[in-house]
Amino acid sequence: MRLLLTGHQGYLGTVMAPVLAEAGHEVVGLDSGLFADCVLGPPPADPETYAVDLRDVGPEHLAGFDAVVHLAALSNDPLGSLAPELTYDINHHASSRLARLARDAGVRRFLYASTCSVYGASGGDDLLDEDAPLRPVTPYAESKVRVEDDLAALADDDFTPVFMRNATAFGFSPRLRADIVLNNLTGHACLSGEVRVLSDGTPWRPLVHARDIAEAFAAALTAPREAVHAKAFNVGTERNNLTVAEIAAEVVEAVPGATLVITGETGADPRSYRVDFSRIRAALPGYEARWSVKDGAVELVDAYREYGLTREDFERRFTRLARLSDRREAGTVDSSLRP
Repeated sequence: MRLLLTGHQGYLGTVMAPVLAEAGHEVVGLDSGLFADCVLGPPPADPETYAVDLRDVGPEHLAGFDAVVHLAALSNDPLGSLAPELTYDINHHASSRLARLARDAGVRRFLYASTCSVYGASGGDDLLDEDAPLRPVTPYAESKVRVEDDLAALADDDFTPVFMRNATAFGFSPRLRADIVLNNLTGHACLSGEVRVLSDGTPWRPLVHARDIAEAFAAALTAPREAVHAKAFNVGTERNNLTVAEIAAEVVEAVPGATLVITGETGADPRSYRVDFSRIRAALPGYEARWSVKDGAVELVDAYREYGLTREDFERRFTRLARLSDRREAGTVDSSLRP
């Protein structure tokens, strides 16, 4: 297929682009470049690129594509809460508009990067499948629910949207993010020798490696239409349903000499949920999320040490909220987060 991959210069997109190319697809990227220089290690080789903000996409950017893989978004809860109006403008309205433009251009399959955080405050320990009630507790998660609804309304015989509800990502990417739980705890451990958990450690989190996300998208692109049409899929594996305290313990094991401190200063996090991933295995035969949290922590330790992670880069360049704040202060993005 000829694919448009939005957000290809982000944390997940940088891992996904070569996976899709290795599967035989022609990949064209679309990205505003907000985080293009957030690189740890050798610079990645990007595909052909449309350098355009998601809000400024026009019909000409969708012409000639067989499918769209849509990752571009303001990508985490603190950032979404800081600027909820921009979160809805970019994550909701621009995403739904992109899907309409894609359908009108004759794109037949549209893979949307949603999130397991749509389950939010589930209020129990039961495994949640894709039919569980959606209880988003942040503007970021709410925007994902709204786009899923909008895309479902666009589905027809010629346009197949698919909702990929990714668990919390982890693992090394050349365009690193340090503000997601395993990457963050591992970075702190490498830099300070301490794994510090600010909550009480009890919330459940489902985790999935960036590479496993990429391979799930690759499988969904070529799956039979009837297997994926207008359906939601949790992306991950049950064995990576862990409490924050259990995730932290894996980091302690991966970083020799590291100690664990659970301060509890922020109290219990209302975002707590365990997820069932059986639907994606049934719909995409042969797909299995293979990376364990333990393996991901070891991978991150090796990369952080090999490429010389510094505290300044960890706290500023690889943390989305801090990076955008620094760029706004430097005048390289405006108040609407356009370059």
